[in-house]
Amino acid sequence: MTAHGNNPSPFPQELGIHVFQRGWLSSNSTLIRGSDHNALVDSGYHCHSAQMVELVDKVLGDSPLQLLLNTHLHSDHCGGNAALQRRYPGLQTAIPPGMAEAVAEWDTEVLTYGPTGQECEPFGFDRLLEPGDSLQLGDAMWEIHGAKGHDPHSIVLFQRTHGILVSADALWENGFGVVFPELEGEDAFHEVAQTLDIIERLGPRIVIPGHGAVFTDVAAALARARSRLDQFIEHPERHLRHALKVLLKFRLLAWRQIALVDLERWAIDTPYLSRHMPEPGCITDANRQWLQSLIGELERAGVAATIDGYLVDR
Repeated sequence: MTAHGNNPSPFPQELGIHVFQRGWLSSNSTLIRGSDHNALVDSGYHCHSAQMVELVDKVLGDSPLQLLLNTHLHSDHCGGNAALQRRYPGLQTAIPPGMAEAVAEWDTEVLTYGPTGQECEPFGFDRLLEPGDSLQLGDAMWEIHGAKGHDPHSIVLFQRTHGILVSADALWENGFGVVFPELEGEDAFHEVAQTLDIIERLGPRIVIPGHGAVFTDVAAALARARSRLDQFIEHPERHLRHALKVLLKFRLLAWRQIALVDLERWAIDTPYLSRHMPEPGCITDANRQWLQSLIGELERAGVAATIDGYLVDR
């Protein structure tokens, strides 16, 4: 985990920005301190929630956290919400509007935690982040912009005066997040393109991505993202294969290791994986071979290994 916020920093000191970069299981989290107002954008995955609280406490000291925002409600961006709400009883939580009803009813199917085989501790919310609105974070005003594609309800945050963008998973230095609507049979690659166009029009000078390091060469990042998108549009099966491996690797990051027999059962019970199996809904030789092919690709990439009947994270 790395953090930015004290000089030297890419951010103007008066903005009070601290970025906690925490790998791929937990999203980056951006803490914005103000003279009388502190805000946090995204809270990571649930198994890192204690770490999230400790990081915020370390920076804020005796000062409270007043506002928690989520760019979108994938489990790696909001898994620490409940722990932060317990730590700061007066905390206001703001989420994009598209999933408000699902959060209120805690519908894990609509929220996709069930279909992706992921976990998230239930939390509540107080406000909605409406695209087109602005809000104060710390001592500065930030714009809210819709950012469909990776998630149909995602938003990004833009501080226009200093050209700083919190891009979530809409733009990384080398690509963007899995386009999850495509896994549900919905056409969404065009929405990724529209979001990249929005980011280009905003013209940010500094980007805080959902994962990976803060970066400033935005034009190059946009070019790489568009090239990747073009490849997925031309060969959608590549995106599907990539997405399935991402789902498997993500859970392996949390497990660290899992018996292959347990992995088979998890895969069968996880709709985003099982619906793409040769024989959905049951453990068969064909499905084992299909799952093994995914494992083999992770192993060849050097990010997993099979040892004594276990799949082990690398």
